Amino acid sequence: MALPKHADRLERVWHYTYLVICTLIFLFLIAPILVVIPLSFNAEPYFTFTEKMLKFDPTGFSARWYDLLLTFGMQAPEVPRDSSWWSDTWNNAHWIQATKNSIIVGFFSTILATGLGTVAALGLSRPEMPGRRVIMAILISPMIVPIIITATGLFFFYSSVGIQNWGIPYLGVVLAHATLGIPFVIITVTATLVGFDHSLTRAAASLGANPARTFFKVQMPLILPGVISGGLFAFVTSFDEVVVVLFVGGLDEQTIPRQMWNGIREQISPAILSVATILVIISILLLATVELLRRRSERLRGVSPA
Repeated sequence: MALPKHADRLERVWHYTYLVICTLIFLFLIAPILVVIPLSFNAEPYFTFTEKMLKFDPTGFSARWYDLLLTFGMQAPEVPRDSSWWSDTWNNAHWIQATKNSIIVGFFSTILATGLGTVAALGLSRPEMPGRRVIMAILISPMIVPIIITATGLFFFYSSVGIQNWGIPYLGVVLAHATLGIPFVIITVTATLVGFDHSLTRAAASLGANPARTFFKVQMPLILPGVISGGLFAFVTSFDEVVVVLFVGGLDEQTIPRQMWNGIREQISPAILSVATILVIISILLLATVELLRRRSERLRGVSPA
């Protein structure tokens, strides 16, 4: 907010002090991310800035670690990069396999979390529902309970029911990630329903629309931005989770965070920084999408001007 022209000296001092404090807090939060990006282009296998990098010598920078994401684990990485080389990469490169696993798990866990979270939010938004506060607290508890406790509980539960013997790939990890993503969907959809005009559903019912038609034709289009935002948060949660995968994931269910964890333990390589940079870019794009959806939701509800 701009400083008014009639502000006195004390108000001006506080205004600029406030801007400095906000800037310092922003730098404190963003600095670890900003450091990772240039280090991912380090020509040397170090996690620190080399002398050439500090001098901006072009020979100190390289994209070798990004290339390693494609070649690590290949059977013949040195052959010409034709169709057979790309086929080898797709089928054998460890980071590519981890990416495919993360996308598969993230997709199905997001679908499950979005569906269940939306239904729960619709139920919790009804004032006549008994015990709303208690049910809400239980449903969002995965956000509050330490993840190590949740992962341990899931491990023992899955072991007792023998989920690994059901023959369904990724089932345990998908269900676990959906459990972690449901609270985000509930919160975002509930926030969207706070400003929902329920007279629209009553009008649709008075015109002869059944509950299903009312939901899909009236309610769903208006709360869709909140549903998509919750789904994006659920996907990011799944894409970033490593503790649960370590407990319930199989050997062939290596996701990107688990592959990064293994890389830190077994062989420290700046390729991890390359993956981190890519994940930062993906997160920024998803957050920008969430913000656009939030603004669209406000326009649809008449909260902000079009």
